[in-house]
Amino acid sequence: MATFLLVHGAWHSGRSWERVVPLLETAGHRVFAPSLTGHGDKVHLAGPGVGLDTHVDDVVRLITEEDLDDVVLVGHSYAGLVISSTANRVPERVAHLVYLDAMVPEDGESAIDVQPLTRRLVELAERSESGWRVPPLPEQPAPFGLFGVTDPADVAWLRGTLSDQPVRCLREPVRLDNPAVDAIPRTHIHNVGATPAGIVRRPVPPVQPNGTAAQVWELPTGHDCMITMPAELTGLLLKLA
Repeated sequence: MATFLLVHGAWHSGRSWERVVPLLETAGHRVFAPSLTGHGDKVHLAGPGVGLDTHVDDVVRLITEEDLDDVVLVGHSYAGLVISSTANRVPERVAHLVYLDAMVPEDGESAIDVQPLTRRLVELAERSESGWRVPPLPEQPAPFGLFGVTDPADVAWLRGTLSDQPVRCLREPVRLDNPAVDAIPRTHIHNVGATPAGIVRRPVPPVQPNGTAAQVWELPTGHDCMITMPAELTGLLLKLA
């Protein structure tokens, strides 16, 4: 039995994994899919003081309180930053890092550094009435949809789960100063369906930090593959169990 910890991206919540969790559990694995502070059942905790470090604390706390070991830590999109700093804090508890169409940072980088489009979103939020709320990206015509989701029923459901992202999440830097992190194997899953203009993906170096060959898999769908291709995503994750 493997332990999967699925971390959602910006604006989303733990509900984004609803189609994946039962598939992993049916295969006999333990699965956690929490909502980060300010999202989902914790949306009431949103505020200007919520940042990347808050979300890392959320995940580290779950790992330690549940006494989880050998965790397959999956980060979608923005959560690539979250899982990186989490592994920096508790590398001994992480068996594998999975960057799911995710930001892959270096030490000291923020979301703005990894995904330059984010800078414009932050600047707009800081000039807005709240000064800290970054609203979800708007739906675009097919094939882009809402985070790559185009089915009308799925779009309506997804829209109801989204919430604003605090600016501080996108400004705070990742901590990757623990050499033990380099030993953790990584897998990158790229969603290679239609990509909106302005979104960039860093190339994956051919060699992982632990010295082994890079492992990159692809899914022919948009950004939110856990909604559009849950069975196919689950099949890839099960290869790591």
